[in-house]
Amino acid sequence: MYTQDTLAVILGGGRGTRLAPLTLARCKPAINLAGKFRLIDIPVSNCINSNVVKVFVVTQFLSAGLHRHIFQTYRFDRFSQGFVQVLAAEQTPTNMNWFQGTADAIRQSLGYITEWNIKYVLILSGDQLYAMDYSKLLNFHVKKNADVTVCTLPVHAENVSRMGIMQIDTKGRIMKFVEKPTDPKVQEELVTGESFLKQFGIEVRGRRHLGSMGVYVFNREALIQMLSEKKYTDFGREVIPEAVNSHRVFAYVFDDFWEDIGTIESYYQVNLCLTDPIPPFNFYREDWPIYTHPRSLPGVKVVGGRIERAILCEGSIINNAQITRSIIGIRKVIRPGSIIRDSLVLGADFYEEPGEIPEGFRKTESDIPIGIGHNVYIEGAIIDKNTRIGDGVVIRPKHGEPDRDGDGYYVRSGIVIVPRGGVIEPGRVI
Repeated sequence: MYTQDTLAVILGGGRGTRLAPLTLARCKPAINLAGKFRLIDIPVSNCINSNVVKVFVVTQFLSAGLHRHIFQTYRFDRFSQGFVQVLAAEQTPTNMNWFQGTADAIRQSLGYITEWNIKYVLILSGDQLYAMDYSKLLNFHVKKNADVTVCTLPVHAENVSRMGIMQIDTKGRIMKFVEKPTDPKVQEELVTGESFLKQFGIEVRGRRHLGSMGVYVFNREALIQMLSEKKYTDFGREVIPEAVNSHRVFAYVFDDFWEDIGTIESYYQVNLCLTDPIPPFNFYREDWPIYTHPRSLPGVKVVGGRIERAILCEGSIINNAQITRSIIGIRKVIRPGSIIRDSLVLGADFYEEPGEIPEGFRKTESDIPIGIGHNVYIEGAIIDKNTRIGDGVVIRPKHGEPDRDGDGYYVRSGIVIVPRGGVIEPGRVI
């Protein structure tokens, strides 16, 4: 019911410096997920599945690929009011600046948001993995007669300093909100009582705090008022703490898998977890599909080899290789004798030749074809899109290795990363 009166705004404009080098050529929401999806597909799919079909995606840095993906993927028919539209940072007669933060991005987009006859604005992040029915969130928001609702997650003490933490009363109204508190006394003041969590059917299991997910519902007029009165730049540090003092702000508790994919390590671990027999996030739900760009690609071709706990995406060719606890992206060619373990091998945007490229024939200037060469060993790595890994290359992690930039590769959190379009010459050992 309330979804028809809601406009969603997905924030996708950050630099994503902690995800470099994956973000050297693309913005965070455009990064691949589970081999064939993009991060932006998660919040957009949550919106569509929740019947929230008016969606803006606010972008700023390296957004061309994200724009193309959204245009190719999300098209509603002429009888629907639904849309997924990009709002890029732009200069105007009254503002010549880039977005200065999450709140500033929404403020600069208010002119487009207020054109729509809506009552609620749903603000989402473009770099999180979770499945949430926003219609339940909106029902909660209206039932509480809230001006603002903050989606929250029960967290353990070790996560408190990384999130916005709140103090609530017995009805769930937020009385105090502190962004990333580090003072032990303040942390103790923000402990949530077990009785409140249990009314949501949540098992506490030592989780004594409620952390903000960065997902908010605002009444339209409340959002306009707060962003117009002061030049706030950030929701967590400024808007929400101030709103607690002047508006009715409530906490909506979510107790399911949620991950903020903000670092190379979290990106790597979340993707590998998807190869588990029972993964923490389920891409196989028929009642909650994750949408992405439809491709006319053939099925996976496995000529031979051994495959355990792997996700193989359409159009990939596995030719007598061993693949263990890894993800192989679309159109990726893995040649004979190669071994891939605990790695993300992202796909390719095109085939150089259909199927396996014959020996002695190369269509490109390089004599190393796109894909993984013969007798290659890869472990603990992220191999980005359109990369060329030559025959006999060895890539393996070194325990305790510090972050560094190598010749054609990077090491971050002990993970070797070959960037998009990178070339590793035959026989190299990394």
